[in-house]
Amino acid sequence: AQTLRDDAQAVGSLRARQSVMLRPEQVGRISALHFKDGGPVRRGQILVQFDDQLQRAEVQQMQAQLAIAQASFKRTQELVAAHFVAQQTLDTSAANLQVAQAQLALAQARLARMAVRAPFDGTAGIRLVNVGDYVKDGADLVALEDARQMLVDYRLPERYGAKVQPGQSVELTLDALPGRQLTAVVEAIEPLIDATGRSFGVRALVSRTGQTLPLRSGMFARVSTVFSANDAALVVPEEALVPQGGKQYVIKVVAPAAGAKLPPDVTLVSQRQEVELGVRRTGKVEIVAGVAEGDTVVVAGQQRLQTDGSPLRVVELRGAGAAQAAPRAATAASR
Repeated sequence: AQTLRDDAQAVGSLRARQSVMLRPEQVGRISALHFKDGGPVRRGQILVQFDDQLQRAEVQQMQAQLAIAQASFKRTQELVAAHFVAQQTLDTSAANLQVAQAQLALAQARLARMAVRAPFDGTAGIRLVNVGDYVKDGADLVALEDARQMLVDYRLPERYGAKVQPGQSVELTLDALPGRQLTAVVEAIEPLIDATGRSFGVRALVSRTGQTLPLRSGMFARVSTVFSANDAALVVPEEALVPQGGKQYVIKVVAPAAGAKLPPDVTLVSQRQEVELGVRRTGKVEIVAGVAEGDTVVVAGQQRLQTDGSPLRVVELRGAGAAQAAPRAATAASR
């Protein structure tokens, strides 16, 4: 029996499920860095601190204004209750209180933006800034990655669009880790076909069960997506095929019909048989219908067998492990 897989080969790149380049939301001067290059960080940890003296002063100012607005609102409530002032005055005081609360919240938000925090647990990259640097909003500070879950992104030709499905098995090898084979599972499929390359993107989750391999984002991967596997595939050499009229044939080696006039020492003859092909692999092709396991087919010299019933004589060719048949060679179809 032979196992024949229907798969597709591609190349791709590894990437962490969570990966980000940290950038500030405001301009400012860096006052402190709270991480080591390549070191672990925790979610919520302050990594880059900007000079926030001005923002802290603004928060204190807004807190004082809020206290004044709260006191004014309370006094106005008492005056309205005693009918010393109109209701409109209380409405104005309430609006002023809401404005003070909003201004304090805005100042606190500005202060919070002066500290860049880790959005998730991970490993910090190499810093791109130093203490004292004045950076603009959107400038690169440091990369952060969580490599506990790695993905492989690759592209497949559009002809595989109907075959690939989430949950299918993927095998990959990495040039950075020669001799090691990893497994993955298709997780997502790009719904759009690229009009230029006529391909679509596939993303698979790499399995790391029981493995502590040093996987890094950007590693080059050779990917094999397995659509199906047939453990009992019927396979013949590719050279056994005889194309004719848009169809595929093989020449089987069979016993002659009763009453056939043949030389006494000839016990086998040729028979052309149409076949249905399946998966092709290097030098081999799957036969879905037309021949059975154990059938012997001619693999060379088919042009000399123009009609069915041509006499054949089976011989053993040197170095050949399968049965061979004249004119030049034949082999047994096998599973």
